[in-house]
Amino acid sequence: MNKYEMIYILDTACTDEKRDSLIEKIENVVIKAGGTVEKVEKWGVKKLAYPIDYKTEGYYVYMAFEGDSELVQEMKRVIGIAENVIRRLITKR
Repeated sequence: MNKYEMIYILDTACTDEKRDSLIEKIENVVIKAGGTVEKVEKWGVKKLAYPIDYKTEGYYVYMAFEGDSELVQEMKRVIGIAENVIRRLITKR
């Protein structure tokens, strides 16, 4: 199993409950695929480097996890169809 890091940015317009459920949903994708979540850090609202869809702020979340390359493809698919995710970046550690 490989180690990965992911940073994703959520829309600040979504409620706290919706944000927490989305973070939990993304963690569950890793667990259901046989991976392990090492760490999740909620960095909070930060200013974006450039406007994305006329938004200037986003809620940043960092997640470190272990899994295989198929898990990364599934993560990209799930995050791609998630409504409130503005951007994501997955890198191999």
